[in-house]
Amino acid sequence: MSAFDAIGRRLLFCLDPERAHGLSITALRSGLPVAVRPVPDSRLAVSACGLTFPNPLGMAAGYDKNAEVPDALLSLGFGFAEVGTITPLPQPGNPKPRIFRLTEDGAVINRLGFNNEGHAAAERRLIARKRRGGIVGVNIGANKDSADRVADYEAGVARFAALASYLTVNISSPNTPGLRTMQGREQLAELLSRVVAARGKAAAQPPVFLKIAPDLTEADLEDIAAEVTEKAIEGVIVSNTTIARPPLKSAKAAETGGLSGRPLFERSTAMVARMRRLLGPDRILIGVGGVDSAETALEKIRAGADLVQFYTGLIYGGPALPGRIVSGLSRALDREGAASIRDLRDTHLDAWAAKPISA
Repeated sequence: MSAFDAIGRRLLFCLDPERAHGLSITALRSGLPVAVRPVPDSRLAVSACGLTFPNPLGMAAGYDKNAEVPDALLSLGFGFAEVGTITPLPQPGNPKPRIFRLTEDGAVINRLGFNNEGHAAAERRLIARKRRGGIVGVNIGANKDSADRVADYEAGVARFAALASYLTVNISSPNTPGLRTMQGREQLAELLSRVVAARGKAAAQPPVFLKIAPDLTEADLEDIAAEVTEKAIEGVIVSNTTIARPPLKSAKAAETGGLSGRPLFERSTAMVARMRRLLGPDRILIGVGGVDSAETALEKIRAGADLVQFYTGLIYGGPALPGRIVSGLSRALDREGAASIRDLRDTHLDAWAAKPISA
């Protein structure tokens, strides 16, 4: 971390986490040059679902909830950015405080609850930036008090299909009561069927990815893989935050909510390998959880991920971290003598697939 990043982190860490997050969005929205973009490297490009990602590193959903700064994020060196989660109607989310830094563990616990400004506000911003290019995914969710949550996802598809490079169906947040039950096979089958049908009615038909939780059994993963395959969903994002609590040092470890960051790396990476085995070589996998360096990003790829995302790592590593990771991936290709990042995918698949996915 540079001295500039270290000073910025120290100042932000003096503030409540949610206020610090808001200030970081404001800084990006201002257009100030907060980081140097890495040198482009064509070897890092990933072609998937008709899209060409300039590099495999993406900003995960949860940071830019209202599609305010996707282009500023791309300017930090990310190969793609995912906005949201966006629900049809605005909602405030859960009571504050609802974000907790676990600094000793390189982790965060949040119980935000899909706080966002709703479809209409995000749609206006995405229309305004549509001609700028770059890969921007839209993560869609359901309102907490919705009478028909599947209909909320259908509405998200209809609203954003023409504006999103891809759509992510998020049914894995632990902070909306009952949401994760939609990962069960019967409910998932209905959800994916209706999402695919809604996309079929749209003028544009972007790829659809399903974001799953890390708190799943082997049988759950098998059911999810079967439905994703049957409904021809293009990819899976592995994984969201966990409600499990591995050994942690921070006094705030007992807070309710989803845990993200370094403690999630092992479990989520083992899940990537499991899903790669279940889905075969062609389905797109995005690995999330505990990425905070070029080494951890590369290990997700070696475990079977085509692309990787992070958010918590940015909190601790600062705005220059994406550039450092991308540059580190280029150096890894040099060391390995690899012609492309795809050549390294699955090279540690067997080892990661053998690791346990339960705490």
